[in-house]
Parts: sequence; structure tokens; C-alpha cells
Amino acid sequence: MKKFNTRLFLKCAAALCVGLAWASTPAFAQAYPNKPIKAIVPFAAGSATDQIGRAFAQKMSEVLGQPIIVENKAGVNGMLGADAVAKSAPDGYTLLIGTNSTNAALKSLMKKLPYDQDTAFAPVAYMGSVPLIVAVNNDFAAKSLKELVDMAKAKPTQVTFASASTSQLVSSEMLASMAGIQMTHVPYKSGPAAMTDLMGGQVNMFTADFAVMLPQVKSGKIRGLAVTSLQRSKAIPELPTVNEALGLKDYELIAYFAMFAPAGTPADVIQKLNAAANIAATDKAILERFSALGLETSPASPEALAQRSKTETAKWAKAIREAKIEVQ
Repeated sequence: MKKFNTRLFLKCAAALCVGLAWASTPAFAQAYPNKPIKAIVPFAAGSATDQIGRAFAQKMSEVLGQPIIVENKAGVNGMLGADAVAKSAPDGYTLLIGTNSTNAALKSLMKKLPYDQDTAFAPVAYMGSVPLIVAVNNDFAAKSLKELVDMAKAKPTQVTFASASTSQLVSSEMLASMAGIQMTHVPYKSGPAAMTDLMGGQVNMFTADFAVMLPQVKSGKIRGLAVTSLQRSKAIPELPTVNEALGLKDYELIAYFAMFAPAGTPADVIQKLNAAANIAATDKAILERFSALGLETSPASPEALAQRSKTETAKWAKAIREAKIEVQ
């Protein structure tokens, strides 16, 4: 039997350790992404955030070479989903399909958030914006927004409105404030649930994005009264703006969508995600699919999204304050 060579064994072991050390360095590490990515949508399936988020995720998956798995985590105006991302590892494998709710308005709507909205996220990419439609149940007596306002003035608090997100709530409260009326708020956990009750007559009015509203308005299941943008929408030009309908000048509220990662995510990872998202924002199939819903994309850098987030946070704080919306 051959004698065990201790010296040779130690040399081999040392060489193996050096090899493993080299393999673990960035130069030898597998490039990002090397496994599936999770994108959390903080609202229910079927919402505009969900539809647009899934379309972007599919295209980005093709660009990045890894699947992006979309997970719906709805609740508290998007706070639950945003919180889950804020507390995830900053490695680029957990993303937030954020909105004006999660990344601008919640700071002014909630007494306390479980994360710091200003510092918890790393901006990745701006995805686009859509206006909202003000609509009522088909059997509701008001045939126009002016008639709804007149009715609410005659019978304060008797007109009810639904909301399941910040943009839905703030848009309706802003409308009431600027029109000088009082309506009764009926909160919902999801936009589709609010739509079901609007069609069923359990609630009078609902203001939501085109993805939720336009198909129902076009099919005659509900009655559209106005759009919340400054200009009429090409997708449904027969509807006036709120300003036109009520003789106002300064009413405007649109929803936007953007992608965020947990704070501390490496800059090179952010850049890869940004590039993929910008390709999705110019994809012909996505533009054709969502242009009918009023989506307007505007590819930009993470730095531009960071500045937009600051501007939008101040804008929504002002809107919430002036509409006298009670902090939750």
C-alpha cells in the first residue's frame, strides 16, 4: 500500500481553495440575471397596473433572457406590495410595478408607513401614464357630470362613490372639493370589485383608469361622464374633460406606472433593467395594445424617474391637502 502523501494533499487542497476564491469573484460570477425575477404588482389582477406590468414583464423577459414572474399583492392602496419589495434583498430579483399610489401619494395619505417612501426604493424605469374616466351606473339619474354635481348639491352625501386605489380616491375627492359638493366614499379592496358594484348599482360613481373603465363604457355596461386629463382622449373623444363638463380650469389627475427596486440594488443591475424596460416602452405590440386605453409611454433614465417621483410626491401632497382627505 502506498504511503499517504500529506504534503501533496495539502498542496492540492490549497490550489482548490484558490480556484474557488477566483470563481467567486465578480469576474467569474454569473452575470445578472441568472435566475427568474419576481415583479410585485401591488394591486389586483385585471387592474391597469397588472395588465401593463405583465406586458412589460413579458417583453423584458425576452430582453434579459430570464422569466419575470408577476405576483399580485394587493391591499391598503398598494402599501402591502410596496412594503414587501422595500424589505426584499437589493439584488435585482424582486421588483415593484409602482404607481402614483405607492410612490407619490401614500406618504400623504397614511399616518405611518412601514417603510420610508423617499428612501426605500431605487428608481428603475418610467413605464407610462393613463387618464381616468368618471363613470356612473346606467340607472343613475344623472346623465352628465353637471347633473351629478347638481344632484349632490341638492342632496349632500347621498351620492356615493367607490375607490380601491389612491388615484381613484383622490380624483373623486378633488372633484368634490373643486365642485363644492359632498359625496359618500365607499372603499373597495380592488378595482374589479368596485366595478362589479358600480354595474350592479350598489354604488353611484366610480373614477378609474382606462384599463378598468373603457371596455365597460364602450360595451354600454356603465355610463362615462368625463375624463380626468386636460385634453380629451383619442381613445374616447366623445367624453368631455372634467374641466369642460363643469367649467373648471385646473382639474387634472392621471395615473402613472413605474418600476422600482429595493434601495441598495447595484447600479449596473438597475441599468440593465432600465434598458430592458425602455425597450418594452417602445415595443410596437405593447403600444398598439395599450394606446386604446390611453397609455402614453416616455422612456427615461433612472435619474429622470427619481426627479419625477419627487415632483409627483409634492403634487399629490397638495391635491390631498386641498381636497381635505383624512389621513388614514
